[in-house]
Amino acid sequence: MSTRIDRVVTSGVFSLDGEDFEVENNIWIVGDADEVIVIDAAHDHKPILEGIGGRRVKAIVCTHAHNDHINAAAELAEATGAPIRLHPDDTMLWEAVYPDRRVDATLSDAQTLNVGGSELTIMHTPGHSPGGVCISLSSQRVLFSGDTLFHGGPGATGRSFSDRDQLVEVIRAKLLGLPGDTRVFTGHGDSTNIGDEAAASADW
Repeated sequence: MSTRIDRVVTSGVFSLDGEDFEVENNIWIVGDADEVIVIDAAHDHKPILEGIGGRRVKAIVCTHAHNDHINAAAELAEATGAPIRLHPDDTMLWEAVYPDRRVDATLSDAQTLNVGGSELTIMHTPGHSPGGVCISLSSQRVLFSGDTLFHGGPGATGRSFSDRDQLVEVIRAKLLGLPGDTRVFTGHGDSTNIGDEAAASADW
């Protein structure tokens, strides 16, 4: 049986380097009829709870710690009892939002998480932020890319703790070798696939 993937979209403010931007975020709920993992608890935990629909939440996985991807994580964790997981290289970004609340567990490259009979693999993909990760559901050829890779190319850089050269290198090394029909479910905007992004990557 295929893994169920639900998308919830929330809107709010992304703040970094003293600037604010209105954004819409994709939250991905991955699992089966009984249990799920939530990827990126953004802006408002209430619609995320509606998307969960009473299922058990095994973890809240943060693709990175920019405020617009984590600012509903603490409330969601309190409501569900689920642990929040983040790559430790983004600790400084986490602490800017939650100075008095630590994450519950870390993420690391090649780590696997199991939910609803499926295995998710963590891929450390720094560049947009030092602790950025993607999450691969290889059994269904799905990649949850956070802000690492979008429809149209790499995520934004040029702000604190970001590095475009590193981001492009890690996308080429770790992501573009995935099967071309791998669907890429992004942190913002439309989904894409690896084949289309690989074909356009020479222009990066």
